[in-house]
Amino acid sequence: MAFIAVPRRLSRLALAVVLCLATIYFFRTKLDEVSDGGKAWGRSWGDGYVRSSFNWANRLQTHPIPETNRTSLPQGVPRVLPRIQHQFSELELDAAHNKTQQQRRDAVRRTATKCWESYRQFAWGRDELSPLTQTGADTFAGWGATAFDSLDTLWIMGLTKEFKQAVRLVAAVDWDRTTSGHCSLFETTIRYLGGLLAAYDLSYEKVLFGKALELGDMLYAAFDTPSHMPANDFRFGKAKQGGLVADRRESLATVGSLSLEFTRLSQLTGDPKYYSVIDHIKLALEQSQDDTNLPGMWPTWLDLQHGFHASDTSFTLGASADSAYEYLSKTYALLGGLDQTYEKMHLKAMATARDHVLFRPMLPDAYPAALPDILFSGTVLSNGRIIELLPEVQHLGCFAGGMFALGGRLFKQDGDVKIGEQLARGCAWAYDAFPTGVMPEVTEVLPCQRKPINDDENRDADDPLAHCAWNQSRWGDDTTSPKPFSNVRDPQYLLRPEAIESIFVLYRITGKKDLLDVAWRMFQAVTAATETEHAHAAITDVQVTGTTGKTNSMESFWIAETLKYFYLIFSDPDLISLDDYVFNTEAHPLRIPKPPPPTGAKES
Repeated sequence: MAFIAVPRRLSRLALAVVLCLATIYFFRTKLDEVSDGGKAWGRSWGDGYVRSSFNWANRLQTHPIPETNRTSLPQGVPRVLPRIQHQFSELELDAAHNKTQQQRRDAVRRTATKCWESYRQFAWGRDELSPLTQTGADTFAGWGATAFDSLDTLWIMGLTKEFKQAVRLVAAVDWDRTTSGHCSLFETTIRYLGGLLAAYDLSYEKVLFGKALELGDMLYAAFDTPSHMPANDFRFGKAKQGGLVADRRESLATVGSLSLEFTRLSQLTGDPKYYSVIDHIKLALEQSQDDTNLPGMWPTWLDLQHGFHASDTSFTLGASADSAYEYLSKTYALLGGLDQTYEKMHLKAMATARDHVLFRPMLPDAYPAALPDILFSGTVLSNGRIIELLPEVQHLGCFAGGMFALGGRLFKQDGDVKIGEQLARGCAWAYDAFPTGVMPEVTEVLPCQRKPINDDENRDADDPLAHCAWNQSRWGDDTTSPKPFSNVRDPQYLLRPEAIESIFVLYRITGKKDLLDVAWRMFQAVTAATETEHAHAAITDVQVTGTTGKTNSMESFWIAETLKYFYLIFSDPDLISLDDYVFNTEAHPLRIPKPPPPTGAKES
């Protein structure tokens, strides 16, 4: 074999090039382990980690978004956002106060521990515990929703052993092994993906990030539709083949409540693809907001099959719409204030809700002092000309108090903070109105009759949310519900968190100590009405006291949300501060990126 002589200078140059390429490859590979889902899928994330059977990151898209329509995270240094939390003084948090709150906090922790241990004993690895039969049930594809949903609650409560148990279970989940052939994009995002991202933001357990990345790549396939709008009915077989289609009748909450989780995934990975599909939805929301039948808000139901059609006539802050509004201000905060579109959409939506959706109940003449300063959120039917308020109050809609107050602080709208408190106290008042001390799922309330707002002059002259005198003739004599609840349409309590969520947010924002007593009264009432031998269960009728009337259901949000908010309101205000985290709609706290401290300042 003959050899060709190579000059020494060229050989050194070749060696340098090889070394340079090798160095680039090494560092690029290290980056790709986190930012490239395809390579991260094959990475070892630690002992006990089970890689999912199907690599969703390498799935080819059938309907790729055109390159010109792809967007990256907003560029620039995060802005210094207005302070959200009240500046608590040492006097406000004196020794007596702290002792009382510690006792309350410990009671909440004992309740959570009892429920978790029962889940571990009777339903380990299943989605939910059935508390009356001490069995497991699979309602969210069978991956173990309660374990995923509870991760950050266990961490926050300092339940280290239980947190490690959950991490080991989560690490072994194969997303390709389910108890059904489909899942809900919305529910999987808020419970599973949100739970993983929040627990990772708190603990930095890398197995949680690995599972979040696998799941994010799977759910990203939901956007591979002809309209590039997400298909909530995520059929695994169709998704693998690129055969998903967005629905012609999809809820606003479904499409509008993905931005926090997908944005946070892009922030953590550096991969813009997750954020890009969310920005596509944001643009559709922005472009349609002024052209609906109730300009400023979007209807409860949308046609996503051929784009984004918002021509329906029902508008609410309640079921099927709620979290889409909640996510506007929170996504603004998570993006460090770098996308003002979310601010504009939030302010428009809240203004429309104030004018048309909120109402004051007509309260009976039974108060020795001033009437309670409370509001409720209803449902509006509008065809663009005729606007009708349906004064139905949903427990789901009780989150709105926290939403108004949070946005009020973030965007310096003091009036919205006041409205937030009125809404939060309205739901707390509704709890007290029923025999069990718990508010029902859906009820109708006799409202004060509003004057229509047609222009700025009328807006100043007539307060549409003003108090009104009790009118017995409007009430009638054949209603057995407590005044002013004219019809209890759904008397259940499903262990929901929305009322305590708003009380928690209002306490953190205003620092008003009486809200702690309100929260404690709610906690005692809820636990007394729902407790079983091994856990807690939903109840069939809040109008009936006693030990009967429970249903065999304890949804994962009981630990993930309800007990978490009860625990946090009685904790040190710096624990999961509203200035450092945003909560997704399943109460999973996601860390807000911060601007670097000023030169010479010490980092906290």
